[in-house]
Amino acid sequence: MAEIIQRDGTWVFDGELLRISPGLHRSVPLLRQSYGAITVPLEAMAGITFEPERRTGWLRVQLRDGADPLLQATGGRLPGLTDPYRLAVDTSHGAVAEYIAQEVRRTLLLEQIPDAPTSGYLLPGPTVPISVRCSDGTVSFDGYRIRIDWSDTSDRIKRVTGPRIFGIDALTGVEWLPNTGTEEGCLRFLTKDSAFSKLPPEKDPYALDLWGNPRKDMLTVLVATAVTARLPHPSGRSASGERDGPATGPRQAREPADHDVLLRRLRETGALHREGVLDEAEFALVKGAILRGFEDPPRD
Repeated sequence: MAEIIQRDGTWVFDGELLRISPGLHRSVPLLRQSYGAITVPLEAMAGITFEPERRTGWLRVQLRDGADPLLQATGGRLPGLTDPYRLAVDTSHGAVAEYIAQEVRRTLLLEQIPDAPTSGYLLPGPTVPISVRCSDGTVSFDGYRIRIDWSDTSDRIKRVTGPRIFGIDALTGVEWLPNTGTEEGCLRFLTKDSAFSKLPPEKDPYALDLWGNPRKDMLTVLVATAVTARLPHPSGRSASGERDGPATGPRQAREPADHDVLLRRLRETGALHREGVLDEAEFALVKGAILRGFEDPPRD
């Protein structure tokens, strides 16, 4: 067994699994602390490197494409130390880091692990239910259904349409961009109704606009990854992004809405349109979203 303990975390390799645990130091990003330990099976790894530098070296493990829903959801956009697959190594522990890298490479070679993309996720992603509060509202996921409750500072279009509740069967994918502090990010749920994806995140009722505290907004990665892990694997999707096979899990994903509430939202939407707050395209999209609330929920 090979082990390295650093301020930002601990890596342990036993010949079959690489266990990555976040450190307890206050410098460790909130996302890493919240995500917790990650166990990477040997068959999910494509390689590992240690890059020594003058003061701090970097131990990095590369995963096979498609092996991890976290990397799939974030598209490699995790900034700095929020990336769990890199460890800052003090120069005094460089020899230990190089030993771990050699052991992993040797085992990959002996076991003849391919570096080709995987046909399914080899890591599970976060457990559910999960709920995260960010600058645009609160997003929750129970494994089958996503709910978004808007904050008081959300765009008027979102507040008029009310909370969004939709099943995972309605999704074709998830898009996540980080809030860097200088550029806003977003968590967008891509639906089969592609019209909404044409709206900017601050107006899209299926997107959370990430503009506030970057440290807290980063936690939306937990929801993005949990949802991604339960969507069909990219290798099993058609070119259009649709599922190749039938959807699984409970079909009843929506709660029946109060018709009086929906009628009130329709009136408010009409008023916003007349006042010029909503243009024709935005009015049509918001009106359509509200009208869909009158539909009966699907039955088993």
